Amino acid sequence: MKEELLNLAKQRRSIYALGRNVTTSEEELATLIKENIKWVPTPFNNQTTRAVILFGDKHEQLWDIVGKRLKSEVPTEEAYQKTLQKINGFKSAFGTVLFYTDMDIVHQFENDFALYADNFADWAEQAQGNAQFAVWTSLAENGIGANLQHYNPLIDDLVKDAFNIPDSWKLRAQLDFGSIEAPAGEKEFMDDNDRFKVLK
Repeated sequence: MKEELLNLAKQRRSIYALGRNVTTSEEELATLIKENIKWVPTPFNNQTTRAVILFGDKHEQLWDIVGKRLKSEVPTEEAYQKTLQKINGFKSAFGTVLFYTDMDIVHQFENDFALYADNFADWAEQAQGNAQFAVWTSLAENGIGANLQHYNPLIDDLVKDAFNIPDSWKLRAQLDFGSIEAPAGEKEFMDDNDRFKVLK
């Protein structure tokens, strides 16, 4: 049995020690990210996933926005400094992908296919999962580490203003990526008997 996809999936881990020792060009990485998103499945082929790919100053600007925004959310200065240290780790990466859902398309399909209207928001989230997994795994295949963050909705308006994001785009996740400066730890799994049923 072929297991190439499975082996690639095993390479996709949450890597937090990221750097900028990346030899692949920004153009090649942007193309890789875009192609992955284009080819993953979406319900009714409605293509609701959008992405903003940030490099250089724009990448750093994003994490500066996150750091400043979180100051009002953290109870003490000591806690904020720890939070800022974490954010600066993301900022030290090579780039970031902002994953969005175009809610105009979601609502259009809710109207056009009324029988399934209650499902399109959920299906858009499933499409997000497909896109995020594909991009993350494809980066891992090329020796680039990444981790997925969710500072939305706290940062939504600030990021929208900073990067001229359309009103209909809803921020779903932030994937920062870069060179792997330290590997991920061991991955633990729950017991298969608690997770799966195989019926014949």
